[in-house]
Amino acid sequence: MVVNTTTRSTINRMEPIKEVLLEKEYDTPLSKVWQAWTTAEELKEWWGPDNVTIPECTIDLKVGGSFYIVMEAGEAMGPYKGTLWPMQATFTVVVPESHLSYSAQAWTEGMKEDTTIDQTTDITFSEINGKTKVTVKAAIYKTGPKAGMAAEGMQMGFTQQLAKLNVYLCK
Repeated sequence: MVVNTTTRSTINRMEPIKEVLLEKEYDTPLSKVWQAWTTAEELKEWWGPDNVTIPECTIDLKVGGSFYIVMEAGEAMGPYKGTLWPMQATFTVVVPESHLSYSAQAWTEGMKEDTTIDQTTDITFSEINGKTKVTVKAAIYKTGPKAGMAAEGMQMGFTQQLAKLNVYLCK
């Protein structure tokens, strides 16, 4: 896996505060990887960092369509157990089996104003000899005053998420 992280100190909407670029190759055909990224029931099986479950997920897979997902902290997250982290997104690019992009707001349930993170995520898919390469570029443009820990953990969260996808695809 290739990982590249950039952090900037500005909160200008044009310049991201933080960017993460990750690449991972899966020994799985592109159609199966695309389906895992674009089907709500499949996303619920692997989305998010370690020790979270997905109690809610809806996807309207079209440009302008909505993508809503809620992560719930599990037992291993200690004092955070039961905490909900919703994300409401709008798809900006949908090119089947090739490219997904969305703009999103994520937050901690009950603390939206203080914990909101405005971000974009761009995912590209390519298939070579039956394997699928996924490239994820995520950027944060604005954070609430209590969202620092979540922003700092973005790289780790995406890295764990892509590893969970691999486990799911190998089932």
